Amino acid sequence: MEHAASRGGFSGKMGFILAAAGSAVGLGNLWRFPYLAEQYGGGIFLLVYLILVIVCGVSLMITELAIGRRTGKSCIDAFLDLGERNKYVGWFIALIPIIILPYYCVIGGWVTKYFVEYAIGAGSDLASGSYFNDFMSASMGGVFDSPLTWFLIYALLTILVVAFSVEKGVERVSKFMMPALLILLVGMCVYMLTLPGIMDGLGFYLVPNFDDFSMKTVLGAMGQLFYSLSLAMGIMITYGSYMRKHVNIERSSQTICLMDTSVAFLSGLMIVPAVVIFSDVGLSSGPGLMFNTMPLVFDSMPAGHIIGAAFFLLAMFAALTSSISLAETVVSIFKDRWKWKRLIACGACFAIMICLGVLSVFGYGPLSGIQPLGMAFLDFFDFITNSVMMPISALAICLIVGYIIKPRFIIEEIEAEGNRFQMARIYPVMVKVVCPIFMAVVLVTGLLSYFGIYSI
Repeated sequence: MEHAASRGGFSGKMGFILAAAGSAVGLGNLWRFPYLAEQYGGGIFLLVYLILVIVCGVSLMITELAIGRRTGKSCIDAFLDLGERNKYVGWFIALIPIIILPYYCVIGGWVTKYFVEYAIGAGSDLASGSYFNDFMSASMGGVFDSPLTWFLIYALLTILVVAFSVEKGVERVSKFMMPALLILLVGMCVYMLTLPGIMDGLGFYLVPNFDDFSMKTVLGAMGQLFYSLSLAMGIMITYGSYMRKHVNIERSSQTICLMDTSVAFLSGLMIVPAVVIFSDVGLSSGPGLMFNTMPLVFDSMPAGHIIGAAFFLLAMFAALTSSISLAETVVSIFKDRWKWKRLIACGACFAIMICLGVLSVFGYGPLSGIQPLGMAFLDFFDFITNSVMMPISALAICLIVGYIIKPRFIIEEIEAEGNRFQMARIYPVMVKVVCPIFMAVVLVTGLLSYFGIYSI
């Protein structure tokens, strides 16, 4: 089996942690977490989410990193190493980042467009109720008013970073962007806390109200955990394959989960109380929160154009660290499976990004008449990966590790070079029983929600 040192990799523990945390920290932290926190009771959602990170998130992160490092390969070849009958799981997982990356770059292009508009002083235009819909539907005219232009700029920026290799590209950019992201986020939170009337919003966000607790709270938090930590899509297996043997997998997993959860918490602290005190603008989910609601909030604030520019710069950094990790995963799959050189693999990845991304770019405009499963292309790609493929992927990983290769396989890798594994006693229970149950529940509820039988 090939290991990280022989195939290139991260220079050390800090480079790996910042890159992996950068992968986990993305747009889901900035718009999805605050929206869910508001919908499911604020403080009680925070409490449930934290418990689930400790109970399930760390165990799943450990599992994927250990598989990657022990095999020294990306997901297809890693699962082939785990047994011939497991190879189909590897192929299934490989499809997930290939589908996600193009539409993620479309959203990244939207974020980049908004940052540029705020940076040039045109932020007030974004507060117009129809601006985002006009832009998204490609009906505004002009090269730099087209979502295709910004998608291409963002996609090219992503693939250029990946083309410079793991250490010189992915790690170097992550070492800059993650600290910058955290500094911007903390600065934004400090500013938001100075707004008049903010205490009412803080009370809602920080104080658990157990009357708001329900099974929907648990399912919403579990779905966010799954989405936020970059699990079940081959990313952490790929990053694990670049991991040095002396790096402690358990501690690294805990650090990554802590950093991701901290960013999610601070994002909620930045957004939810502010939207509560500017409640007349309303709170909407998904793209609506970031691209419709937040410009209205910024327009209501003193120095809102500066805050808006900082917010969308923050969002752009978060998006880039995640899209880079998705692209690196796809490139690694091509390199391992077909022995392509990095630049050729990057070219193939970029071609896929363009072909599939164009569908999402124009899915709300010229191609809006074509709706798979009754959804625009971007919504369809998001649903099929997050609500169907990723829960199946995570469930399959748990069952393979728990019942086919056995938990000892993972434990041995974690304890390599004398590292201690403090969770060694409870890990088998987590991977064989607890995590599969949660994954099955997320999968079933996602499907029931689509068919209108049950909605979280």
